[in-house]
Amino acid sequence: MFQHLFAEMNEMLRKIVAEFPTAEGTRRNELLGKYNMLHRLSDDVMDEWLSFAEKLSQFRESADVAAQLDGGMKEQEAPELSMDSFARGQGYYKLLMYRKCIEQFKLVIRQYPNSLAARLYLAMAYLQEGDGEAAWGHLGHMLSLIRERKLKAMIYNAMGCIRASQARFHEASELFGLSLQHDPALPEPSVNLEVCRKREGKLHFGNQLVSLL
Repeated sequence: MFQHLFAEMNEMLRKIVAEFPTAEGTRRNELLGKYNMLHRLSDDVMDEWLSFAEKLSQFRESADVAAQLDGGMKEQEAPELSMDSFARGQGYYKLLMYRKCIEQFKLVIRQYPNSLAARLYLAMAYLQEGDGEAAWGHLGHMLSLIRERKLKAMIYNAMGCIRASQARFHEASELFGLSLQHDPALPEPSVNLEVCRKREGKLHFGNQLVSLL
């Protein structure tokens, strides 16, 4: 139900980002006004989201309903998913507020250091903030925990993109090769290997990994 709202907000922000560096005078002021409006709207949406998430969490923890949730499968659910910090972090990520997202998921991994979901959110948020080394650490931690070959392939590809963006092409090529070893059908590593070979071109991070969020 929120897809349309966020699509409009993202499109408006995209135009602001594209025009602002060269805008002058009245147009620059108009763009600043739109930015301020988006900022206020995001704060309002975040407040409502957090209030709703806390109410959901309280409901799930109610003794009267816990046994009935998910067909009695609540005990098998990752416990960190019920944390308020997890819900807040997700909300901040969806609103592109990555620094606040990072703050919340740091609290999650402090309690659940092996949470794959929290580590992935942290890695993606750090990448959005341009901190490749911090993202690398969380992706590497995930590698030590997972067994599923396709997911490992996606993570190796992501780590290869980090090294390639740092012009460490030899390391990047090795990581893309590992990605292909784990999942030869994954298309991005082959493209990225060509980028490393030519030292130019666009790196393909992989929509499949992002879609897990």
